[in-house]
Amino acid sequence: MPVISPAQAGGLNRCAFLDALASSEIGEALLAVTDNGYNVLVGATPSNPITFSSYAKHPGILNAALNSTAAGRYQLLFRWWSAYSVLLRLPDFSPLSQDLIALQQIRERRALPLIDSGQFSQAIAACSNLWASLPGAGYGQHTNSLDSLKAAYILNGGTVA
Repeated sequence: MPVISPAQAGGLNRCAFLDALASSEIGEALLAVTDNGYNVLVGATPSNPITFSSYAKHPGILNAALNSTAAGRYQLLFRWWSAYSVLLRLPDFSPLSQDLIALQQIRERRALPLIDSGQFSQAIAACSNLWASLPGAGYGQHTNSLDSLKAAYILNGGTVA
């Protein structure tokens, strides 16, 4: 589960959606061997869990092989951390801050009402350009199936209409 509570997030469906995103971006095996994905750097695998040690700020570490600075449970790029930390007045890159940023990104895609009403597939479609692992992302990277994401969502307490 994310560290944000359902009350803080706006409901259990939102927390379940965050879990589905983390499952998609990080994978269950890597979530299990890290701090629930909150300290993961892009390029990490379960057999090679590349992590960062401080939540004081986004680590901003470039993985040259992947040309990416993605970090955390939702694989946020450093350039977006700079903007969201100011917008949301976040003190750090802690797990709660990462959850709040992901929810803000979902809000900006107008997907929160879809999540709240159990329209999971539509919410994934609305957010697909934000996370490369989502079906329809179009980044040329591995994507996960809608069925596997929906299973993770339901497993974590999400309801579908």
